[in-house]
Amino acid sequence: MVAAEAAIAMTFLALMVGLIFVGAVSRAFGYPLNWTTDAATAFFAWACFLCADIAWRRNALMSIDFLPDLLPSTAQKGLRLANYLIISAFLLYLTVMGAWLAWTSRARSFQGIPEVSYSWVTASAVVGGLLLLITTLLKIKDEVQGKRSGPATAGDIL
Repeated sequence: MVAAEAAIAMTFLALMVGLIFVGAVSRAFGYPLNWTTDAATAFFAWACFLCADIAWRRNALMSIDFLPDLLPSTAQKGLRLANYLIISAFLLYLTVMGAWLAWTSRARSFQGIPEVSYSWVTASAVVGGLLLLITTLLKIKDEVQGKRSGPATAGDIL
């Protein structure tokens, strides 16, 4: 799952960079392609959510553990579970409201491009929220079962 997410995210990031480059070169030659920046923005939205899920799944997000590490292990577990529940509530809200936004904006064109619905961009919040929610629920399950994984190392990330 993570490998497929990573491949899609890398593709979106490469497309984003390529479109920005093509847009800059065309502008330099006096033939601006304004749609390239808009399409790159859409790819960026999708890549952000996919990359966030990959980092969350690999425990590679920034965290400050100084104060929680001073607590007893049962309190640390309770704090992690409370954090996961708060994160889950936010992600559930993001997914529901993102779906509502995608539905209500289905007739709106994205940045004036008539063939592309704005829903394609707002759907990134729905898909990303669902992926992050699944990851968070897996983290809750692991925490309850006592399989807590530690933070990622540099080798895990690269």
